[in-house]
Parts: sequence; structure tokens; C-alpha cells
Amino acid sequence: MKYALVTGGSRGIGRAVCVALAKEGYPVIVNYLSNENAALETKQMVEAEGGKAELLPFDVSDKDKTDTALDAWQEAHPDDYIATLVNNAGIRNDTAMVFMDDDAWHNVLHTNLDSFFYVTRRLLKLMLTKRWGRIINVASLSGIKGLAGQVNYSAAKGGMIAATKALAQEVAQRKVTVNAVAPGFIDTDMTAELPKDELVKLVPMRRFGTPEEVGHAVAFLASDKASYITGNVISINGGLYT
Repeated sequence: MKYALVTGGSRGIGRAVCVALAKEGYPVIVNYLSNENAALETKQMVEAEGGKAELLPFDVSDKDKTDTALDAWQEAHPDDYIATLVNNAGIRNDTAMVFMDDDAWHNVLHTNLDSFFYVTRRLLKLMLTKRWGRIINVASLSGIKGLAGQVNYSAAKGGMIAATKALAQEVAQRKVTVNAVAPGFIDTDMTAELPKDELVKLVPMRRFGTPEEVGHAVAFLASDKASYITGNVISINGGLYT
């Protein structure tokens, strides 16, 4: 059976992606770090849609913990494989670079970019062996345009976009596609502290997006309908920047 793994799947965009993939027929693995209650809520939402979900807590920024968790999952599912991976886990720690300390730089890169490497590398071999896979990376407008106060976050998401384009070329002949979505301002916990009334004026659609709108795009990229799309970045930003 083909499973879908969503990192950072307990809340926000990750939760919406889990639900959208379940509607496409995927059994979903909900990864999270510490908020088990939120992850259980996501599981319940998937099941309410008639889907199947299981929880898999591990720190995606830690290579050893990632390998241990995914090895254990595979041992428990010898006849299945994770065919679709959504690299969604991420954090922000915004400040002007002149005031940015080492931890603010490294923590953001570890969680947003190193996790892409650790999780994707671990799952890629079976996708290539099975000759079918979908890798969808949740990047950001910040990784395309760059945003002041987000040098660390922009670097991480920009690196993810570049890695998406490179990896897509490496694995295309094995029917593994690699794409990214780049959300702009989306109504989630990560944007709750932003000055929404001011920022919405910058968006041609005059509103923030919803997590579900990102989830729909990810579900499309994970489907057979997107079999000839790879190495691309889909901006989901209400026309803010193209």
C-alpha cells in the first residue's frame, strides 16, 4: 500500500494537507514533534473524512531520530511503502540579520532545510525501487522573493526550492516527481502575530489564503494527474508576487 507522510502534520498547513491527501485515498502518516493533542485532532479529522491516519512523532531536524522512526515504521509495514512525502515541518525566528544570533540562524536552517535532506534521503530509495513517488516541499514566498527580517527563513526556503529543482532532474526517469509549493500569507499559527490588516493590503486578492487552499495544490501534485509535472514551484499567494 502507498502511504503519504506529512512532516509537521499536526496543525495549520500540515493538517490541511493530511486531510486533502486522505480525500485522495492515501493512508496518512502524521508526523509531529511534541504536540500530541493537535496530532490526534488531525487524525480524527482524517478519519471523519473516511480516511486512515497514524501518528509518527520524531524530530525531523535530527538525523538519528529520523532514521530510527522511519526504520521502525518500515519494519512494522513490510508490505507497504511511503510513496508520497510532504516536507512541511518548519519554524520561523524573525529578526534583522544584524541582530540575529547563531541559534536563530542554525535552528531555522536545521528545522526547515536539514529536515528535507534527512527525511527525503531516507525515503527516496524505495520510491526509486518501486518506480513511483511524489515529493512535495512546502517552501514559501520568502524563499522566492526574500523578505526583510527573514534572512534565515528565506535562506532555508530558497535552498529548498533549489534542491527541489536539482532532485527532480536526478529522479525523473524513475517516475518520481519533485515539486514545491510556495505559500504567501496563509491564516495559520505562524502568521497569527503578523499585522494582518496592513499586510492584506499588499495582496491583490485582499485576503490571506487558507491552509485548505494549500492542501488542494499539494493533493494535486501527489496525484496521477500531475505525473508530467516535476521541478516546479507553485506559488499560492493571491497574486502577491509571481
